[in-house]
Amino acid sequence: MSHQDILAAAADRASAGQLPYRGAVTPQEALALIEGNAAVKLVDVRTRAERDWVGIVQIPAGQHLAVQWNLYPEGKPNALFLEQLKEVANPDDILLFLCRSGVRSKHAAKLATDHGFGQCFDILEGFEGNKDAAGHRKTVEGWCKAGLPWVGA
Repeated sequence: MSHQDILAAAADRASAGQLPYRGAVTPQEALALIEGNAAVKLVDVRTRAERDWVGIVQIPAGQHLAVQWNLYPEGKPNALFLEQLKEVANPDDILLFLCRSGVRSKHAAKLATDHGFGQCFDILEGFEGNKDAAGHRKTVEGWCKAGLPWVGA
């Protein structure tokens, strides 16, 4: 699937779901966009602890941004989220937001869109996905389950 086909499918998902940002991509589509265009950036909004203890996507460093949506261990929203995003990304960049299971990334994509970032996409399913019947992640859906490149625990 071409870069344009992926973005069109993402926009169709946004339209169908009435999403308040540009679109939503699967983990596989996110990786294809990253590999096909060095200007595409993945914004990991998980906490630093999650990235350190659970793992991170394995993509080129220049395309891998980290801006915490919540702070650890406080669990409070990161009041500097937008300021920190503006330090690492431009309003016209294609930004793919990633979190654990696809909840925080939606909020981050919406907030960024509301503040002038016009190319915001949520990565569906997140890094680990939802829990299976036994309470484990990385087994039902997500970046890890899809077998995409990552390192960590």
